[in-house]
Amino acid sequence: MGLVSPEELAAIQSLALRVNTALAELFSQVGLELVDFKIELGFTAAGDLVVADEISPDTCRLWDQAISDSEERILDKDRFRQDLGGVVEAYGEVLKRVQGVCPEPRFYR
Repeated sequence: MGLVSPEELAAIQSLALRVNTALAELFSQVGLELVDFKIELGFTAAGDLVVADEISPDTCRLWDQAISDSEERILDKDRFRQDLGGVVEAYGEVLKRVQGVCPEPRFYR
């Protein structure tokens, strides 16, 4: 489609892979498996490539590493999609686990 140059595409791929590595490591520290995620990337007015999205159980699929049951291990919005119940509790569990290891969010204006 020609929306980005080959160099910009390479930078986008590199950033996405770095985000994947960082998130997988962070979630693993608290007993969660990062199954997949989506992020939005964009360029600032100055041309810097940035992640412009939230990271949450709404944007990731997260499984409890200690639970083998394919439904019980789900701690993301698939609990809602699959009508498993316990969505609020699952999100609360993710929050409880990452609060101690997650860096403070950064907001840019």
